[in-house]
Amino acid sequence: MPPVDDRAEPLLFTPEQAAQLLGVKASWLRRKAAARAIPCTFLGKHLRFSRADLETIITAGEQSPRQRPHRLG
Repeated sequence: MPPVDDRAEPLLFTPEQAAQLLGVKASWLRRKAAARAIPCTFLGKHLRFSRADLETIITAGEQSPRQRPHRLG
């Protein structure tokens, strides 16, 4: 295993850390994770999120702009 750099990004984020990065409440993340509606990791009873989990959550929430109908006139 490579040496640990204390300044490096963590491999897994707590719900509070992930919520801060995503701009949502930690309770929302916990609720969605408990329902298995978003990707996450459970280490025993501890909920964690990887960088890939966060990217998937962001991508899943993306919405395309709506096309407005052209008005004739």
